Amino acid sequence: MRERIRTAFPLLTGVLVGVLLLAGPSLFPRTAHAQYATDSLHFELTDVFALEYAGDPQIHPSGESVVYVRTSMNRMTDRPESQLWLVNADGRGHRPVTDPGIDASSPRWSPSGDRVAYVSSTEEEGSEIYVRWMASGETARITQLDASPGRLVWSPDGSHLAFSMMKEEPSRPFARMPAPPEGADWAPGARVIDDVLYRSDGAGYTKDGNRQVFIVPDEGGTPRQVTSGPYDHGGAIDWMPDGSALILSADRSQDAPYDPLNTELYRVDLQTGDITALTGRQGPDDNPAVSPDGSQIAYTGFDDAYQGYQITRLHVFDLESGEKEVLTGDFDRDVQNPIWSADGETIYVQYDDEGTTRVGAVSTDGNIREIASNVGGTTLGRPYASGSFSVAANGRIAFTHVGPHHPSDVAVTQGRGVRRLTQLTQDLSSRVRWGAVEEITYTSADGTELEGWIVRPPDFDASREYPLMLEIHGGPYANYGPRFSAEMQLYAAAGYVVLYTNPRGSTSYGEAFGNAIHRNYPGPDYDDLMAGVDAVVNRGGIDTDRLYVTGGSGGGVLTAWIIGQTDRFRAAVVAKPVINWYSFVLTSDMYPFFTRYWFSGPPWEHLDEYMEHSPISLVGNVTTPTMLLTGEEDYRTPMSETEQYYQALQLQQVETVMVRIPGASHGIAARPSHLMAKIAHILEWFDRHGARGN
Repeated sequence: MRERIRTAFPLLTGVLVGVLLLAGPSLFPRTAHAQYATDSLHFELTDVFALEYAGDPQIHPSGESVVYVRTSMNRMTDRPESQLWLVNADGRGHRPVTDPGIDASSPRWSPSGDRVAYVSSTEEEGSEIYVRWMASGETARITQLDASPGRLVWSPDGSHLAFSMMKEEPSRPFARMPAPPEGADWAPGARVIDDVLYRSDGAGYTKDGNRQVFIVPDEGGTPRQVTSGPYDHGGAIDWMPDGSALILSADRSQDAPYDPLNTELYRVDLQTGDITALTGRQGPDDNPAVSPDGSQIAYTGFDDAYQGYQITRLHVFDLESGEKEVLTGDFDRDVQNPIWSADGETIYVQYDDEGTTRVGAVSTDGNIREIASNVGGTTLGRPYASGSFSVAANGRIAFTHVGPHHPSDVAVTQGRGVRRLTQLTQDLSSRVRWGAVEEITYTSADGTELEGWIVRPPDFDASREYPLMLEIHGGPYANYGPRFSAEMQLYAAAGYVVLYTNPRGSTSYGEAFGNAIHRNYPGPDYDDLMAGVDAVVNRGGIDTDRLYVTGGSGGGVLTAWIIGQTDRFRAAVVAKPVINWYSFVLTSDMYPFFTRYWFSGPPWEHLDEYMEHSPISLVGNVTTPTMLLTGEEDYRTPMSETEQYYQALQLQQVETVMVRIPGASHGIAARPSHLMAKIAHILEWFDRHGARGN
């Protein structure tokens, strides 16, 4: 096995019966901090509340300053809080723009740079659009909305703002009920559902209506609705330079719920209200960006081949000729978020390449050059791709900058060197020692070269042997990288060597690599993960009797698959998994997508295909003590999947425990205490199964 290391920089042992409700008395009363921290310099569970990160950096049109969203954790409400802050491009003048305690998001500079529009929300007033005059500091609320606005964008002359918003359409009662007597306390009325998509993970049951596009004057007034009909217009929006029309992405077909990726670009004439389709292929056409002279539209998408993973490419549509050109046809990476340069000669895009998110400049002849790397850091729990960027008229770029030891900060570049403008976690980093992060490349059983990262304990001693934890990413079409991860760092602080990798199926390595698991998942990714464990073990310093495995979502699938294939791991934690593909596609919130893109058709027509890769088919092989951990409001990989596996393991008399997190959706660690609870319970489970050498 070939291996290369370099430093990475800037799903019969007795039965444990019980269902653990985190809202009630814990079966595991001790905290991971109390068990594992050996000195006060280690990163601890409560330090999660000290984490902050920068998001959505919007550079001033002149390039002289950046307004961004600064998110911190509120210890009393146990929720993230967001404020707008401003920093000069030289790093000076770092100051707040909005008041603490009132969430603010989506800052957008006016074209002249004299104002910032943003969305702010309170429990009393909901979400509204505000405008702040930067010279005077005066702020005005310009809307009184019924729902939360999104996709905020200024008109070219700064006189209006366009946005999208849910427009409810109350439905008629399905059945007539007699009125209750005065003062009676009857049960809530029946909920009648006839929509294809009726609930969404993290948002709950959907309301009757559709997302529509509106415009509102910059000085306030009644928003004008410019789209209508039983269609969702929730995609990106841009203005034509003369302000006469909007360009937007939407699916206005009758079978939209059954064809979830098929969006088109539309032109909405603001005078006549006419809506004209500009594209018409099968597949997504998204993220429209109009060129400065209004002659072209850059957008992203692909010709749909109904594969699990498909490369999103950059296209340009010439409005005069109607011709469409693919600019990145030879670039085997996904591109997103196109932004034109001021002279119209370059289109800036964001893309992931071998576990690192970058900003590139694409010329009109299709050549691409890297402008910035290490973009991301807005996902605190695990080291997933994230982040964003913006471009000033002078070509200066602001972006979210991440490293292995800090979440996202604001940085700027013009292609030569990077200036990091903020250090939001400096107070925490100055008093804790982080686990060192190293990159490792290795080969799988069939010779495929793979990439992963090792996180060592902060006080790592090369003369000792450590327990090894394999942590597997979800998706499965996603990627990990050398980015900050609170979870990996807390596991390392607890005394583990942690391995996380990008097995086949991961994005950022090209279409063939991603589609190696198309209709074959789990598949070769199992071999890739085992080869990664072997590579780390072969380097020494690992106690092979103390190997542990965990992962969430797609990583939960693979964890359950692994323990059905091997007993080499001493214990496992299967988080928010899919256990039975048949039941999953009929209970998940995105079932029209999964049946069409991950399988050959519905499960009753392809039973063998669904069961061949279902971890439930291997449950008879499992002997590994296994914890299951899922949010009770998870609609993506519903709790019923976890319950199936728990009960199957109980029938097999495998030591198992089910951890249910009340109030948590698929994004199980969205609240700080949920993140802490996830880590504490994983560490306790592994501790009870020999992690400390007992």
